[in-house]
Amino acid sequence: MNNILTYKGFIGSVNFSADDNVFFGKIEGINDLITFEGESVDELKQAFYYMVDEHIKDCKCDKIPVEKSYKGNFNVRLTPELHRKAVIAAKLKGRTLNAFVKDAIEKAMSL
Repeated sequence: MNNILTYKGFIGSVNFSADDNVFFGKIEGINDLITFEGESVDELKQAFYYMVDEHIKDCKCDKIPVEKSYKGNFNVRLTPELHRKAVIAAKLKGRTLNAFVKDAIEKAMSL
């Protein structure tokens, strides 16, 4: 099960509150906190589409980026044993650990 919505390259999380009997979510991968909700799946989708369109309009008006910027580096937490195995596998392939992990991510993204 994939609890996300996509629209114009944006991703929205999908959750359900049984207490309030409402679907809700937020737009992921942006610098702002923008949420949306609906009492049905169709309402949730329409609210998501509307909020994405509004976000794009606001960013253009304010001349700010519509997406979050990424630095290109991040920490990955592994068990010590997996870390050791990854270093060995990278060395056997003549690669650095960073290059080895980058290759693995690129391969996973091509699926």
